[in-house]
Amino acid sequence: MSVLPLVFTSGWASGINAYAVVLLLGVFGATGLTDEVPASLQRTDVLIVAGVLFLCEAVADKIPYVDSVWDAVHTVIRPLAGAVVGALLAGQSGSLSDIAAGAVGGSTALASHFVKAGTRMAVNTSPEPFSNIALSTAEDLGVAGIVTFAMFNPQAAAIIAALLLAAGLAILFFLWSRIRRFLRRRAQRREEKRLAAEEREAAARAAVPPR
Repeated sequence: MSVLPLVFTSGWASGINAYAVVLLLGVFGATGLTDEVPASLQRTDVLIVAGVLFLCEAVADKIPYVDSVWDAVHTVIRPLAGAVVGALLAGQSGSLSDIAAGAVGGSTALASHFVKAGTRMAVNTSPEPFSNIALSTAEDLGVAGIVTFAMFNPQAAAIIAALLLAAGLAILFFLWSRIRRFLRRRAQRREEKRLAAEEREAAARAAVPPR
Protein backbone atom coordinates (compact mmCIF):
# COMPACT_ATOMS: atom_id res chain seq x y z
CA MET A 1 0.00 0.00 0.00
CA SER A 2 2.93 2.39 0.47
CA VAL A 3 3.37 2.78 -3.28
CA LEU A 4 -0.33 3.35 -3.99
CA PRO A 5 -0.16 7.19 -3.74
CA LEU A 6 2.67 7.31 -6.27
CA VAL A 7 0.80 4.90 -8.57
CA PHE A 8 -2.33 7.05 -8.37
CA THR A 9 -0.44 10.29 -9.02
CA SER A 10 1.52 8.85 -11.93
CA GLY A 11 -1.74 7.51 -13.38
CA TRP A 12 -3.38 10.92 -13.16
CA ALA A 13 -0.35 12.56 -14.76
CA SER A 14 -0.13 9.89 -17.49
CA GLY A 15 -3.66 10.74 -18.59
CA ILE A 16 -2.46 14.28 -19.30
CA ASN A 17 1.06 13.68 -20.61
CA ALA A 18 2.29 10.09 -20.43
CA TYR A 19 5.63 10.85 -22.07
CA ALA A 20 6.44 13.51 -19.49
CA VAL A 21 5.72 11.03 -16.69
CA VAL A 22 8.00 8.35 -18.13
CA LEU A 23 10.72 10.92 -18.80
CA LEU A 24 10.55 12.47 -15.33
CA LEU A 25 10.43 9.16 -13.48
CA GLY A 26 13.32 7.85 -15.54
CA VAL A 27 15.44 10.94 -14.87
CA PHE A 28 14.66 10.86 -11.15
CA GLY A 29 15.64 7.19 -10.98
CA ALA A 30 18.76 7.56 -13.11
CA THR A 31 20.04 10.48 -11.04
CA GLY A 32 19.46 8.63 -7.78
CA LEU A 33 16.85 11.04 -6.40
CA THR A 34 14.54 8.13 -5.65
CA ASP A 35 14.70 4.36 -5.31
CA GLU A 36 11.05 3.85 -6.30
CA VAL A 37 11.64 3.96 -10.06
CA PRO A 38 12.31 0.57 -11.70
CA ALA A 39 15.42 0.13 -13.82
CA SER A 40 13.36 -0.41 -16.98
CA LEU A 41 12.26 3.24 -16.90
CA GLN A 42 15.82 4.45 -16.41
CA ARG A 43 17.19 2.92 -19.60
CA THR A 44 18.81 5.37 -22.01
CA ASP A 45 16.72 4.25 -24.99
CA VAL A 46 13.51 4.67 -22.99
CA LEU A 47 14.53 8.17 -21.92
CA ILE A 48 15.43 9.18 -25.48
CA VAL A 49 12.15 7.91 -26.94
CA ALA A 50 10.14 9.51 -24.13
CA GLY A 51 11.98 12.80 -24.63
CA VAL A 52 11.37 12.89 -28.38
CA LEU A 53 7.68 12.01 -27.99
CA PHE A 54 7.35 14.60 -25.23
CA LEU A 55 8.66 17.28 -27.59
CA CYS A 56 6.20 16.14 -30.27
CA GLU A 57 3.34 16.37 -27.80
CA ALA A 58 4.51 19.75 -26.54
CA VAL A 59 4.06 21.10 -30.08
CA ALA A 60 0.92 19.23 -31.15
CA ASP A 61 -0.82 19.96 -27.86
CA LYS A 62 -0.70 23.71 -28.47
CA ILE A 63 -2.25 23.76 -31.96
CA PRO A 64 -6.06 24.08 -32.14
CA TYR A 65 -7.81 20.95 -33.48
CA VAL A 66 -4.46 19.18 -33.85
CA ASP A 67 -4.54 18.73 -30.06
CA SER A 68 -7.93 16.99 -30.28
CA VAL A 69 -6.65 14.65 -32.98
CA TRP A 70 -3.61 13.92 -30.82
CA ASP A 71 -5.89 13.23 -27.84
CA ALA A 72 -8.01 10.84 -29.91
CA VAL A 73 -4.91 8.87 -30.91
CA HIS A 74 -3.79 8.70 -27.27
CA THR A 75 -7.09 7.43 -25.88
CA VAL A 76 -5.48 4.00 -25.67
CA ILE A 77 -1.84 5.05 -25.22
CA ARG A 78 -2.26 7.17 -22.07
CA PRO A 79 -4.30 4.66 -20.01
CA LEU A 80 -1.96 1.88 -21.15
CA ALA A 81 1.05 3.94 -20.09
CA GLY A 82 -0.55 4.65 -16.72
CA ALA A 83 -1.22 0.95 -16.21
CA VAL A 84 2.29 -0.10 -17.20
CA VAL A 85 3.97 2.55 -15.03
CA GLY A 86 1.74 1.62 -12.08
CA ALA A 87 2.51 -2.07 -12.48
CA LEU A 88 6.24 -1.39 -12.71
CA LEU A 89 6.22 0.80 -9.61
CA ALA A 90 4.32 -1.81 -7.62
CA GLY A 91 6.41 -4.66 -8.96
CA GLN A 92 9.56 -3.10 -7.69
CA SER A 93 8.27 -2.36 -4.18
CA GLY A 94 6.49 -5.67 -3.77
CA SER A 95 3.86 -4.02 -1.54
CA LEU A 96 1.05 -4.14 -4.10
CA SER A 97 0.21 -6.68 -6.80
CA ASP A 98 1.11 -5.72 -10.35
CA ILE A 99 -2.45 -6.28 -11.57
CA ALA A 100 -4.04 -4.08 -8.89
CA ALA A 101 -1.51 -1.30 -9.43
CA GLY A 102 -1.97 -1.49 -13.18
CA ALA A 103 -5.73 -1.19 -12.73
CA VAL A 104 -5.35 1.85 -10.47
CA GLY A 105 -2.86 3.58 -12.76
CA GLY A 106 -4.76 2.75 -15.95
CA SER A 107 -8.21 3.75 -14.70
CA THR A 108 -6.91 7.00 -13.21
CA ALA A 109 -5.09 7.79 -16.46
CA LEU A 110 -8.25 7.09 -18.45
CA ALA A 111 -10.30 9.45 -16.27
CA SER A 112 -7.78 12.30 -16.48
CA HIS A 113 -7.40 11.70 -20.23
CA PHE A 114 -11.14 12.19 -20.73
CA VAL A 115 -10.94 15.41 -18.72
CA LYS A 116 -8.05 16.66 -20.85
CA ALA A 117 -9.61 15.65 -24.17
CA GLY A 118 -13.02 17.02 -23.28
CA THR A 119 -11.61 20.31 -22.05
CA ARG A 120 -9.65 20.69 -25.29
CA MET A 121 -12.80 20.13 -27.34
CA ALA A 122 -14.45 22.95 -25.42
CA VAL A 123 -11.43 25.23 -25.80
CA ASN A 124 -11.29 24.55 -29.54
CA THR A 125 -14.71 26.14 -29.94
CA SER A 126 -12.92 29.45 -29.37
CA PRO A 127 -11.44 30.95 -32.56
CA GLU A 128 -8.22 32.23 -30.96
CA PRO A 129 -5.23 29.90 -30.35
CA PHE A 130 -3.90 31.50 -27.19
CA SER A 131 -6.14 29.53 -24.84
CA ASN A 132 -4.73 26.28 -26.25
CA ILE A 133 -1.18 27.43 -25.62
CA ALA A 134 -1.97 28.64 -22.10
CA LEU A 135 -3.84 25.46 -21.16
CA SER A 136 -1.18 23.17 -22.61
CA THR A 137 1.60 25.03 -20.80
CA ALA A 138 -0.34 24.86 -17.53
CA GLU A 139 -0.83 21.12 -18.00
CA ASP A 140 2.86 20.52 -18.68
CA LEU A 141 3.92 22.54 -15.65
CA GLY A 142 1.27 20.89 -13.49
CA VAL A 143 2.38 17.39 -14.45
CA ALA A 144 6.05 18.23 -13.88
CA GLY A 145 5.34 19.88 -10.54
CA ILE A 146 3.08 17.18 -9.11
CA VAL A 147 5.21 14.24 -10.29
CA THR A 148 8.27 15.93 -8.77
CA PHE A 149 6.35 16.61 -5.55
CA ALA A 150 5.23 12.96 -5.50
CA MET A 151 8.84 11.81 -5.36
CA PHE A 152 9.22 13.42 -1.92
CA ASN A 153 5.62 13.66 -0.63
CA PRO A 154 3.60 10.92 -2.35
CA GLN A 155 0.58 11.09 -0.03
CA ALA A 156 0.16 14.85 -0.36
CA ALA A 157 0.71 14.68 -4.12
CA ALA A 158 -1.96 11.97 -4.43
CA ILE A 159 -4.44 14.15 -2.55
CA ILE A 160 -3.71 17.08 -4.89
CA ALA A 161 -4.07 14.82 -7.93
CA ALA A 162 -7.40 13.49 -6.62
CA LEU A 163 -8.70 17.02 -6.07
CA LEU A 164 -7.60 18.10 -9.54
CA LEU A 165 -9.23 15.03 -11.08
CA ALA A 166 -12.50 15.68 -9.26
CA ALA A 167 -12.42 19.36 -10.25
CA GLY A 168 -11.67 18.42 -13.86
CA LEU A 169 -14.60 16.00 -14.00
CA ALA A 170 -16.89 18.67 -12.57
CA ILE A 171 -15.71 21.23 -15.14
CA LEU A 172 -16.10 18.69 -17.91
CA PHE A 173 -19.71 18.11 -16.87
CA PHE A 174 -20.50 21.83 -17.14
CA LEU A 175 -18.65 22.12 -20.47
CA TRP A 176 -20.49 19.23 -22.08
CA SER A 177 -22.91 21.50 -23.98
CA ARG A 178 -19.98 23.35 -25.53
CA ILE A 179 -18.33 20.07 -26.44
CA ARG A 180 -21.50 18.89 -28.19
CA ARG A 181 -21.53 22.08 -30.25
CA PHE A 182 -17.93 21.42 -31.22
CA LEU A 183 -18.78 17.89 -32.35
CA ARG A 184 -21.78 19.15 -34.34
CA ARG A 185 -19.67 21.79 -36.06
CA ARG A 186 -17.00 19.25 -36.92
CA ALA A 187 -19.61 16.90 -38.38
CA GLN A 188 -21.11 19.80 -40.32
CA ARG A 189 -17.70 20.75 -41.77
CA ARG A 190 -17.12 17.18 -42.86
CA GLU A 191 -20.53 17.10 -44.55
CA GLU A 192 -19.84 20.42 -46.28
CA LYS A 193 -16.50 19.13 -47.57
CA ARG A 194 -18.16 15.96 -48.84
CA LEU A 195 -20.88 17.91 -50.65
CA ALA A 196 -18.33 20.31 -52.14
CA ALA A 197 -16.28 17.38 -53.41
CA GLU A 198 -19.37 15.83 -54.98
CA GLU A 199 -20.26 19.15 -56.65
CA ARG A 200 -16.74 19.50 -58.08
CA GLU A 201 -16.87 15.96 -59.37
CA ALA A 202 -20.29 16.55 -60.98
CA ALA A 203 -19.08 19.79 -62.58
CA ALA A 204 -16.02 18.03 -63.95
CA ARG A 205 -18.16 15.31 -65.50
CA ALA A 206 -20.51 17.92 -67.00
CA ALA A 207 -17.56 19.80 -68.55
CA VAL A 208 -16.38 16.73 -70.45
CA PRO A 209 -17.97 16.85 -73.94
CA PRO A 210 -19.83 13.72 -75.05
CA ARG A 211 -18.06 11.55 -77.60
